[in-house]
Amino acid sequence: MKIIGLTGGIGSGKSTVANMFKELGVPVYNSDERAKYLMNTSLEIKSQLIKLLGEEAYKADKLNRSFIAEKVFSNINLLAELNSIVHPIVRNDFIDWTKKQDYSYVIQETALLFENKAQDLYDSVILVTAPKETRITRVVDRDKSSREQVIARMNNQLDDKTKLNLSNYVIENIDLERTSLNVLQVHASILTDC
Repeated sequence: MKIIGLTGGIGSGKSTVANMFKELGVPVYNSDERAKYLMNTSLEIKSQLIKLLGEEAYKADKLNRSFIAEKVFSNINLLAELNSIVHPIVRNDFIDWTKKQDYSYVIQETALLFENKAQDLYDSVILVTAPKETRITRVVDRDKSSREQVIARMNNQLDDKTKLNLSNYVIENIDLERTSLNVLQVHASILTDC
């Protein structure tokens, strides 16, 4: 079974592309969703986050996402510490999940694949791209964030130019029809290599 990484900057449309692969029958592991779940359920993560950020990291026994985002997206060192707590546990969860799959390949959708220098963990990497202004507009509309908040989050990610050189496949996600066609082409190519 091949392990494929799917990544892209905030607002690029990773989830849209991931859903297109799911529709083709490909098992897709959404790292962000699982990380949120594990941050709410893992006692190991919970105790370490409280130690790192204080009791306010959890409110009524649930992850206080707005508090954490405010803290870490303006402090690169805190963000790195948070990632060092959460990512190894998510990685182990992904490995356990892959063992239960039965397909030629699986996809791990993960925003910070290159930032975490994790590209060597995958047989291939798919990069989803979109113009910067399109991405900003998408995230402002989706998250009701300010333009400044979105740009701050973008600044914590590598630029697409750097990621392009490290990727095996690139899917530009502007027009859904063209994106869908690109997904089919990538899917066929991966299956040929399996």
